[in-house]
Amino acid sequence: MNKQGDGVVLDIVLGIVGAIVGGFLFSLVGAGGVNGVNLYSMFVAVIGAIVVLVVYHSVAGRRTI
Repeated sequence: MNKQGDGVVLDIVLGIVGAIVGGFLFSLVGAGGVNGVNLYSMFVAVIGAIVVLVVYHSVAGRRTI
């Protein structure tokens, strides 16, 4: 998402957290969360990962090294 390359481990952790957040958000609006390995669950996980990445990058901001 950014061109700084934060690392593979951070991407994996944010992806897992995103899947959990996606399931939670979808269950809040009355839709089913992640319920196995299928196309709908992948969609839920991707939406959650996008939300987590946007929040992470808005909180982390632009760091100067």
